[in-house]
Amino acid sequence: MWKFLAAAYWILLLGSVCDSNKKTSISNPEANMNISQIISYWGYPNEVYDVVTKDGYILGIYRIPHGKESSVRTGPRPVVFLQHGLFGAATNWICNLPNGSLAFLLADRGYDVWMGNSRGNIWSKKHLRLSPKSREYWAFSFDEMAKYDLPDTIDFIIEKTGQQRLFYVGHSQGTTLAFIAFSENPELARRIKIFFAFAPVATVKYTENPMRKYTNLSRKAVKILFGDKMFHPTTNFDHLIATKVCNRKFFHRICSNVLFSLSGYDANNLNMSRLDVYMMQGLAGTSVQNMLHWAQAVQSGKLQAFDWGSPNQNMIHFNQDTPPLYNVTKMKIPTAVWNGGHDVMADIKDVENLLPKISNLIFYKQIPHYNHVDFYLGQDAPQEVYQDLFHLMEQYLQNEVHNVMDRL
Repeated sequence: MWKFLAAAYWILLLGSVCDSNKKTSISNPEANMNISQIISYWGYPNEVYDVVTKDGYILGIYRIPHGKESSVRTGPRPVVFLQHGLFGAATNWICNLPNGSLAFLLADRGYDVWMGNSRGNIWSKKHLRLSPKSREYWAFSFDEMAKYDLPDTIDFIIEKTGQQRLFYVGHSQGTTLAFIAFSENPELARRIKIFFAFAPVATVKYTENPMRKYTNLSRKAVKILFGDKMFHPTTNFDHLIATKVCNRKFFHRICSNVLFSLSGYDANNLNMSRLDVYMMQGLAGTSVQNMLHWAQAVQSGKLQAFDWGSPNQNMIHFNQDTPPLYNVTKMKIPTAVWNGGHDVMADIKDVENLLPKISNLIFYKQIPHYNHVDFYLGQDAPQEVYQDLFHLMEQYLQNEVHNVMDRL
């Protein structure tokens, strides 16, 4: 598919396919911006911080402290933390126009919005000691993200804001980190008001994602194909495809089909005029080891720590011969779940197996036409997802006020 797009690009340059009328292409400046620039472009305040994890990784996190208009809230603004999924970044939450991007909508409703970036993506590629050029730097998977990235980021936010608890919104792998961290770390769990899970992923036994075909390869074969460092780094070629090909109406269907092949089909819900933004800002990379961990999860059908390849190595990391299982039933946080009927990553059967294990499920909604990325890219996400999320947040805050009043 990408070879086809490359050929199409060169044909386009020669003027053999589309006419040169500027109306045939739509360019969005955000495709070439960093996170802070996108936030500022739409007139919102923004702050950027470095979080240093206990194992030395330096994560870039972003804050929108308030909306463009003055808030009607009195006192500190409630804190919301947004965590992206596999391959994603904080940009996922600001890719649409302000009236369709969750981060901007939350800020305008009076919330203090924070957005995380997992280790190894393009916004979090620093370390106190290790170089991203080294194999040692990339020796991590979602185990370490749940053990270090998530709790250390939340601790930083709590210290910075002075608030003891916050709302957590996760998408895909962002929910996986939460299921692990909140079940393994009770102290961290007590700092979460509500866990909002978009396209939740605990197991991927039934996933139909095209990358499933690589899960039967040996680790040696995977490393021959993809190396042993970063998986899918953004290249200049990606930039050319996104900003010179996918911004043209002639290629909208082809480019969107590339996106749908990984997430599930829902063409009517995607703003085709913003494909250049989605394709430039949507994929931020991860480690090959993280992909090996997901391959392990597909093969085992379990939510389990990374298998280091031998009983001796597992003993070093876990004090046991085999990697331990993560027990979602130990998580007691109020949890709201949304999943999609066309999601090829978070398959309906996997979600149905997960739901009975969530001991404090306060809300569940399945959206039949939704794919894996509709939860942050879908044009109807404000109606299908966010309005329920806002209602649950406001209801929780009202109950907080009532509880305080009752104690006086």
